[in-house]
Amino acid sequence: MALYEHVFLARQDISAQQVDALVEQYKGVLEANGGKVGRVENWGLKSLTYRIKKNRKAHYVLVDIDAPAAAVQEMERQMRISEDVLRYMTIAVEKHEEGPSAMMQKRDRDDRGPREGGDRGPRREFGDRPPRRDGDFQRGPRPDRAPREDRA
Repeated sequence: MALYEHVFLARQDISAQQVDALVEQYKGVLEANGGKVGRVENWGLKSLTYRIKKNRKAHYVLVDIDAPAAAVQEMERQMRISEDVLRYMTIAVEKHEEGPSAMMQKRDRDDRGPREGGDRGPRREFGDRPPRRDGDFQRGPRPDRAPREDRA
């Protein structure tokens, strides 16, 4: 049997429990056709780069599959019919990755908090400028310039 990684996007207006039910439904299709499902990662509700079928967000799910090609084709056929699935992609792989996927590792990195010194570093000082005050934007004549002759 071949190894696959499968990612699908579900509509934003369905609940997390409904997404889990979709995963169980497609897992049943694969197992009924002689396949096995390994790791299942729910990446959560994320913003889409562009709208898909009037949705701005989608639930992302990654599934590792060990199944014959006919089982994967049947699962994809049922996903095309489903209104809850916006997009899907199945990729054949040599072997499944161990541990969390790159998306889950990114989430772990974001949970660590800010680095020491912040993202930008210390604030720069402008030596000869006086500090700015709110509402102090009226301009007067500049002492370092002579009046212009064409406006006099």
